[in-house]
Amino acid sequence: MRASKPQSDLMQLLDDIMDAFNRHDWDGVVSFFAEDGIWLASKGPEPRTGRTLHGKREIRDYLAMRHKTFPNLQWVNHTNWVLGDKGLSEWTVQGSSATGERIDWLGCDLWEFRDGKVTKKDTYWKLIEAGK
Repeated sequence: MRASKPQSDLMQLLDDIMDAFNRHDWDGVVSFFAEDGIWLASKGPEPRTGRTLHGKREIRDYLAMRHKTFPNLQWVNHTNWVLGDKGLSEWTVQGSSATGERIDWLGCDLWEFRDGKVTKKDTYWKLIEAGK
């Protein structure tokens, strides 16, 4: 399949999304999604998908809720790849929870695009348990 935007534009899109995440600009993050875009969050009640968020409002509400639990997350050491209408981002997310628990997780996002917008974001991460 061919991307409807040049791959360099989609690479820039992924960089811009990461910048919005690091600014905690949730309106900015959702502006990159298609109206019918979905996000498969890494954690949630749904087998195999975690939590499926449908549309910009659900995604933004989820980000605002997560920000209350993890108020200072930063995505560092990120690398992006794009091939056609799909992308991959690998990153480390660092910060602490509202209760002071430190996090330092390696993760990735699988992306799908249409007309220069995100139609699907599927998130995966590894959590290292202390003392195990």
